[in-house]
Amino acid sequence: MSNKTFYMTGIEKIELGEAPMPKMGPDDVLIKVQSVGVCGSDLHYYRSGSIGDFKVEFPFVLGHEAAGVVCDVGENVRTLKKGDRVCMEPGVPCMKCEECLSGHYNLCKDVRFWATPPYDGVLSEYITHPAAFTFKIPDNMSFTEGALVEPLAIGLHACNMGGVKLGQTVAIMGAGCIGLVTLLAAKAYGATRIIVGDVLDKRLDKARELGATAVNTREEDFVAKVMELTEGRGADVCIDCAGFSATVDSCLSCAKPAGVVIIVGLGQDRVDGFNTSIMSTKELTVKSIFRYRNLYPTAINAIADGRIDVESIVSHRFTFDDTINAFATCHKDIRNVVKGVIEY
Repeated sequence: MSNKTFYMTGIEKIELGEAPMPKMGPDDVLIKVQSVGVCGSDLHYYRSGSIGDFKVEFPFVLGHEAAGVVCDVGENVRTLKKGDRVCMEPGVPCMKCEECLSGHYNLCKDVRFWATPPYDGVLSEYITHPAAFTFKIPDNMSFTEGALVEPLAIGLHACNMGGVKLGQTVAIMGAGCIGLVTLLAAKAYGATRIIVGDVLDKRLDKARELGATAVNTREEDFVAKVMELTEGRGADVCIDCAGFSATVDSCLSCAKPAGVVIIVGLGQDRVDGFNTSIMSTKELTVKSIFRYRNLYPTAINAIADGRIDVESIVSHRFTFDDTINAFATCHKDIRNVVKGVIEY
């Protein structure tokens, strides 16, 4: 059986090839992939070949936001069967270390995470995955919604860590995919005013469409706008989904006294000029997040119930055979691409 696969073979270069059919262990399932999201981290590897200490060795397979159909199950698998529609949590932790055993498996040092070197991603026709990290999706969910469970889990984790609740004001820096799913998560948790800053009009238009007050930070002072809208009080929770010195500083500045700032974005490896004076005088709680944990069932239920319309952020759809163009377009047309998805 053939297993068409797209390989990254150089910077901004992807080629079609064929991989061996994946081997399925007793606790695994074989999955025919149906949808893969084009993530910002995929595009970062595509254009630069590395993120921090993670460096690509070619050939390399991208893609980690995925959903598909179960084709076969291992002999120990009881929770899934052939024909089940599923989405897959892309990180498989060791489940033996202190982090895993204390419930923080997203911090496992030995995690095998799709499309994070040295582990290949899922831009193939067939993949295998542990059943424990493979989740059924109901018939009323599309495969693309299933693939977008992954970024939504990040938004949910950010809001959980920030303690977002009914009636609060949430400020979000960055209106890319993660900023937008964080917006959706904040709405689902009850935030009644959400203010989003970015520099790209298409993304800001989408944030506005989803119910946020959108601020073009090239044209307007984000902190001043937050203060104006909150009558000088500041936002209860500020979430930085960009990860640059200026955006982190904005979040610290527009947080209310005793507010919470969550750092999600990784635009820079190092943030300079961290304003500890503001942190101290306002007694802010500043936290960071890394991916998510134990949130796939929550995300699936929220989408299936109609509480979160995650597919609304998709701006561009491509076929599997058009994967090369998908990456080129998402990379070069950043002003118009909000979220790209490859649908098989």
